[in-house]
Amino acid sequence: MNARTPGAGDRHPGQPRGGGASAPRAPRSTRRKDSPPGPGYKWVALSNTTLGVLIATMDASIVIISLPAIFRGIGLDPLAPGNIGYLLWMILGYLLVSAVLVVVLGRLGDMYGRVKIYNLGFLIFACASVALSLDPFRAGAGAMWLILWRIVQAFGGSMLTANSAAILTDAFPARQRGMALGINQITALAGQFLGLLAGGLLAVVDWRAVFWVSVPISITGTIWSYLSLRETSAGRPGRIDWLGNITFAAGAGILLAGITYGIQPYGSHATGWGNPWVLTGLIGGVVLLLLFCYVESRVADPMFTLSLFKVRAFAAGNLAALLTAIARGGLQFMLIIWLQGIWLPLHGYAYEDTPLWAGIFMLPLTLGFLIAGPVSGYLSDRFGARMFSTVGLVVVAGSFLGLLALPINFDYGLFAALLLLNGLGQGMFSAPNTSSIMGSVPPEYRGVASGMRSTFQNSGTALSIGVFFSLMVSGLASSLPRALSGGLQAHGVPAGAAEHAASLPPVSTLFATFLGNNPIEHLLASDGALNHLSAAQRATLTGHTFFPNLVSGPFHHGLAIVFSVAAGMALVSAVASALRGGRRPAQDNPPQSRPPAPADPPQAAQRRDNAPS
Repeated sequence: MNARTPGAGDRHPGQPRGGGASAPRAPRSTRRKDSPPGPGYKWVALSNTTLGVLIATMDASIVIISLPAIFRGIGLDPLAPGNIGYLLWMILGYLLVSAVLVVVLGRLGDMYGRVKIYNLGFLIFACASVALSLDPFRAGAGAMWLILWRIVQAFGGSMLTANSAAILTDAFPARQRGMALGINQITALAGQFLGLLAGGLLAVVDWRAVFWVSVPISITGTIWSYLSLRETSAGRPGRIDWLGNITFAAGAGILLAGITYGIQPYGSHATGWGNPWVLTGLIGGVVLLLLFCYVESRVADPMFTLSLFKVRAFAAGNLAALLTAIARGGLQFMLIIWLQGIWLPLHGYAYEDTPLWAGIFMLPLTLGFLIAGPVSGYLSDRFGARMFSTVGLVVVAGSFLGLLALPINFDYGLFAALLLLNGLGQGMFSAPNTSSIMGSVPPEYRGVASGMRSTFQNSGTALSIGVFFSLMVSGLASSLPRALSGGLQAHGVPAGAAEHAASLPPVSTLFATFLGNNPIEHLLASDGALNHLSAAQRATLTGHTFFPNLVSGPFHHGLAIVFSVAAGMALVSAVASALRGGRRPAQDNPPQSRPPAPADPPQAAQRRDNAPS
């Protein structure tokens, strides 16, 4: 039975209205959970859900920095041609599952209880964290263990993120909702960058510590959520839309998998976009998603409530969130490569230390999130979301253009200021935008609306890797081989070895810098070319400055493409945000709103549920 807050209009199923004294009493064991939550409950809900989304999003990125230590720990070279797939799936498997399942899990939260699904998510996340830290295998088997349990962990994390915003929207009155959702959302976004820092710190201790850190936090969160959280809204009965679930999961999964393999080289091509299997995946994924949309417009209880897109604030907010997530993901990965592959080595940092320091030097971005998110969320409760979210996106676009104008070997003060500006802009956008999306739908649809919002955001992050890595690889493929071959031969490397190194896929060079490996040492060590050079030549080639100076030109060319596209996406997002409509007066939903009939459109349900009692 779904727990719900009792109200004056409640009656037992099957009892006539106005049942009076003959109404059956609730069992004693359920009275505490079914009783109205106290005035402090909203803060309990905020602190617990914020912990949940923090650990879920941190684990999405914590392995990025620590992958070299993880693969060394299981005895596997992630940059060997046959192992690049393991590397990509360690990163993208979590994101893919998060993008595909959040709508389904949000819908289940609407049907069976948001707190029930959220609590189960914490439990699954905790179990997967324990399993990850106990990997008993080595080499490929060890990598597969990690990938599969990362997928299970992502399933639990999706339960947390899909229902956290709906739980907060239920718990907080409208006048405080933007502030609460702002704290929750910015913590989630900041978790992506804090994961980079935590991964760098923990990998130095032990590769298993990257997964150990989640164990006590997730166990504590599980116990706390089961003891303290309760259902504050009635479940919305319905049937599971099996056909919709299957077509969406298959379509989105195949599409994102196709994008993942599109990054990898195919034959003599730098990327795999000409691979027939990739093309089949892309086309097949799009066809299945179109079929999904057709199915959802026909079934009585759809998992993806397409009619919500008739609500302008919901549609515009999600479009802006998708494009901003793509731009933000591109920024994150390009900054890591820029810092680890070029700027930090030029300033004397050893390659193996660059992952940690890249996380530290990117802290202004996280700081901007943490400052602007709660403040803009609080102010948007009073003045509306459109102004803050739109101005924030314009600020984001301006920061991208500023980064585009920087030289490769930049002054850190100006770089940090632009990162802070970008973080402030994203904080200004994210909190009010989330509040606007969640406040624009009736209570019965908040779980699925939260899942749809998370789907757009998570899909944007996954898409950004395919989009921006492909743009960067394409930019490098046109100029890096020639520059690399000429530079190596100028320092004594035989022409054959230099040509061989230059012919390797640019994605391997990108991943080497991404993982904190010296690309030149990686390229030349396999065929023993370094052994035929003098000590001075080896020191020059494997030092801190040769590779950064060599690739500065090609990399800046690719960076210009990436940041130009990101700035354009931010500006389109700003236009979408501005078109969300004016501010609606903040009204609290009545504690006992009658669920709409299946045929009720969301707009009608919204008008009825926001009507004064």
